[in-house]
Amino acid sequence: MLKIGMLTSGGDCQALNAAMRGVVKTLCENADVKIYGFEEGYKGLIYGNYHQLTSRDFSGILTKGGTILGSSRQPFKQMRVPDENGLDKVAAMKKNYKTLGLDCLVILGGNGTHKTANLLREEGLNIVTLPKTIDNDIWGTDMTFGFHSAVEIATNAIDCIHTTAASHGRVFIVEVMGHKVGWLTLFAGMAGGADIILLPEIPYDVDKVIEAIDKRDKAGKRFTILAVAEGAISKEDAALSKKEYKAKQKKNAYPSISYELADQIFQKTGKEIRITVPGHTQRGGSPCPYDRVFASRLGSEAGKLILNGEYGFMVGYKNREIVRVPLEEVAGKLKMVDPNASIVQEAKMLGISFGD
Repeated sequence: MLKIGMLTSGGDCQALNAAMRGVVKTLCENADVKIYGFEEGYKGLIYGNYHQLTSRDFSGILTKGGTILGSSRQPFKQMRVPDENGLDKVAAMKKNYKTLGLDCLVILGGNGTHKTANLLREEGLNIVTLPKTIDNDIWGTDMTFGFHSAVEIATNAIDCIHTTAASHGRVFIVEVMGHKVGWLTLFAGMAGGADIILLPEIPYDVDKVIEAIDKRDKAGKRFTILAVAEGAISKEDAALSKKEYKAKQKKNAYPSISYELADQIFQKTGKEIRITVPGHTQRGGSPCPYDRVFASRLGSEAGKLILNGEYGFMVGYKNREIVRVPLEEVAGKLKMVDPNASIVQEAKMLGISFGD
């Protein structure tokens, strides 16, 4: 009998349940299996908080958002640091894995999660991972589950802003999730018809942003919509060292980059600016049909790897095919938006400004 552990780590997103369901259904259809669910991500693995699951627990969750196992953030840089009681976290995770006699641990998560997953692989545990994040920034896969669902939500926010922006002739900023990587803002911005898209990978010049707004004014357009990633950065700030930038941010009185940008535009143009922040709604709700299918495919392939005794891989997606990617190649890398990528150039040909 196979004994499988499973956990979801980091920020939640749509289709986590669909992915776990895919793994379990594949295993239960092809082998005798015991499933142990660790509660609240790595925290459950560290402190031995788990419960046994059956196939019934995964029935009816294909369309359910969030994660039935719960999740938490456990920073990778803290994994080698003992907790407040002196507990060695890595040793504790290994002990709980071995106490249960697990054949494999299935881990669903993003970048930080994959760093710890690879650490556990290096420590001798059998690991299989699935790429979860609305940011679509995991190296080694063209797509992550949760991304398309988040794009739909962020796009809908921009769609809804269009009517009120047009009615009042205003400049609207829609702030989209993405601290380090701008895939979500790029896709939602293009899908929602944003006039200006600002990404972390393409530092902007506020005067160029204003030029784009003025260009629309002169063309008789009554409004302008900006899709701004929460990690968007000005050319001025991008030129600072990390230490200088952190020091500046500590003194920053603005809630986020969108409010700072709005104030700069207002001060220079006198235009009325409004800001919309969809926030955590982008993580919530039911997964879209694409994510349901995609997560199910990833889960099925993960189950296949386990049945074949093939461990140490992330199940990814390349050139429209499901692939396996060695964890050591994934850990610690980000899939960024290339400023010279064809999608960026195509957006510029459509008249979208990136503020550069």
